[in-house]
Amino acid sequence: MSQYAMVIDLNRCVGCHACALACRAEWHVPVQPGYRRNWVKRMGPEMTPEGMSYTFYPGLCNHCDHPVCVEVCPADPVDKVFKDFRTGKTKKMTVKATYKEPFTGAVLIDKERCIGCGACVEACPYHARYLDETLDEPKADKCTFCYERISRGEIPACVKTCIADARIFGDLYDSNSRVHKLVHGGAKRLQSKVVQIGPNVYWVGKPKDLNLLFKHYAPRERTWETVDNGIEDLGRRGILKAALRKGTRIKVL
Repeated sequence: MSQYAMVIDLNRCVGCHACALACRAEWHVPVQPGYRRNWVKRMGPEMTPEGMSYTFYPGLCNHCDHPVCVEVCPADPVDKVFKDFRTGKTKKMTVKATYKEPFTGAVLIDKERCIGCGACVEACPYHARYLDETLDEPKADKCTFCYERISRGEIPACVKTCIADARIFGDLYDSNSRVHKLVHGGAKRLQSKVVQIGPNVYWVGKPKDLNLLFKHYAPRERTWETVDNGIEDLGRRGILKAALRKGTRIKVL
């Protein structure tokens, strides 16, 4: 098994947004505000304990070791057989509409089974998901590490497009990969004492830039616990929204 991961080098990122634009084009992300699988946010100029910082936060889904979006998904579990695109090996798992693919570690969404309730969107402490309400039936969406591309032996669109080689993608289990070497060389996970769910996007950069990144974007709220407590209501809300959008009559009991 493997865990695909990404390292983002803040020393190299120039804030050009090529990654976000490539992602939007590749996956036909709606152009309306609030819809994005990938983003770039400017940070600073701001004084940090390490000095003045001005840098960027290029973000995406972290494909966490313990993804809370999987935990809160209210879709009924089903058995699914997965196949490793490199070895041909298979594995049977019981999964919800959101699940962690066993051979790559990518967190994916089964759009056929997603009920559009938005529980995963509200639960993600990284705000890496959105509910696509431009569809006839709203569905959750997010970065997939370009799973379809990597299954063909390619690299994610954002990595291919980056003009500064600021994004490095690969398998953490492959000791010869750049990702493995950077992570074991000290790349940081964007997490806090409160939120530690094992993000598989790592960061390298100057101490002052990392300080600014962690100050503003390391999650400090366990948002999924609130969602988990109200998961039945969220499920009903999603079904109601979908029904209203389609003009379906709803029987009140």
